[in-house]
Amino acid sequence: MMTLDQIQNFEGKYPKQIWPLFFSEMWERFCFYGMRGMLIYFMVTELMLNDSVANLQYGATQAFVYAFTFIGGLFADKILGYRKSLFWGGLLMIAGSLILAIDPKAFFFFGISFTIVGTGFFKPNISTMVGQLYKDGDPRRDAGFSLFYAGINIGALLGGYLCIAVGKGEMLSSIIPENLRWNVAFGFAAIVMVISLLTFVRTQKSIGEIGLSPLSQLSDGKRKMMEWATYIGSLVILPIIMIMVSKTEYTDYFMYTIGPLTLLYIGYEMMSMSNSDRKKMLAGLVFILFSIIFWAFFEQSGGSLSLFAANNLDNKVLGVTLDPNGVNNSANSLFVIMFAALLGIVWIWLAKRKMEPNTLIKFGLAFLFLAGGFYIFYSTRLFADANGVTSLDLFTFGWLIITFGELCLSPIGMSIMTKLAPQKLQAIMMGMWFLASAYGQYFAGILGANISDAAENADNATKLTAYTDGYLQLAIYALIAGLVLIAISPLVRKLMQEVK
Repeated sequence: MMTLDQIQNFEGKYPKQIWPLFFSEMWERFCFYGMRGMLIYFMVTELMLNDSVANLQYGATQAFVYAFTFIGGLFADKILGYRKSLFWGGLLMIAGSLILAIDPKAFFFFGISFTIVGTGFFKPNISTMVGQLYKDGDPRRDAGFSLFYAGINIGALLGGYLCIAVGKGEMLSSIIPENLRWNVAFGFAAIVMVISLLTFVRTQKSIGEIGLSPLSQLSDGKRKMMEWATYIGSLVILPIIMIMVSKTEYTDYFMYTIGPLTLLYIGYEMMSMSNSDRKKMLAGLVFILFSIIFWAFFEQSGGSLSLFAANNLDNKVLGVTLDPNGVNNSANSLFVIMFAALLGIVWIWLAKRKMEPNTLIKFGLAFLFLAGGFYIFYSTRLFADANGVTSLDLFTFGWLIITFGELCLSPIGMSIMTKLAPQKLQAIMMGMWFLASAYGQYFAGILGANISDAAENADNATKLTAYTDGYLQLAIYALIAGLVLIAISPLVRKLMQEVK
């Protein structure tokens, strides 16, 4: 078995162990984004839920995914280790996808519950293992995470387009019987997760001690008892998750409770901190608050924008026939792959000239790009025909603008959390960041439901007006949030002190 020093003292730009982790994460993200892209469309067209209820259940599902990412990370840190946690999560995701492939209508919420818990165990731990391939301060670490980020988006691009297109009959319809399209679409998610796990299993011998059990000092019997208690507990909780997702009022109770309790705990910890650390924590809470707002708007992609794409967009991008739902699910990932490196070069070029905007300004710019994208979504109404069908080209351009906003915010969010939090609260602050994503998803469902309410039982032209009116409001709120962030940036910079 390779030692950690041998792994970290690699030559060249990337450690060889990053490639299997890259592909394992890529296929897992295919599964996740493929499932995410199908959720609301399937609920409306196959489960016959109204648009508003489907948006709320979409928000509940995604909120629990991100909340369990925090919980799964804690169990990996304290009991299972990253490897066993990742493998267990992958098995649960495969089980959930297979349940959905067997009968998606009958077992929808049961299968989704498996994928929620499974993603919680899988997602946070593979990223942590990538980080451990590098020594602290290794300048090649950023290049490694950039490569890993590309893998995430390649998986999201492929899964986001393929699964929904197959389910709708826009792809492979000549060889897949109509009554089996959704079974096959959910089945794709199971197949790629099997590939993901097999890829990870093959690399375990080459990653040395990375990701092994944190309980190695305990006796085998005691360690196995704690591990099995975790496995059994995660299975026992599945029916509870199913009830909470299918009945969104229970999700409301959960979200009303977990956030305030976490803030109370943070407040309690801040009372015993130095004045300097307390100021940094306040700055971190500002980032968390605005990230919730950003993701609540951005995640309309899987909610109201999915229904807008299904009802109100044509199927041509630059003259090429494409499924509009597939484009809505995957355009952002394509643009990240195309422009992430370019934007990074721009930041470096500006930094050399001492012109690079600080983190707060970048967050503010993210909201301005977000506002621009949603204004473009609103503007699609100007190009609609009499049936309320409008330009997929213009809609795709809106996603290009929003992608630049994501690139201003997403890559720096986790980094700034770890820099601002005192050492003993690092895990809690990372948990707060994941909870912020959960709240963003939750509020995304509520916003989508409010937008959909205005379009309920309306003809297509009226739906176009209702949806685009909603997107104009989001554009205005995003613009205000961006300007507020930029305006308060000097104050928050003082709170951050030496942190860049």
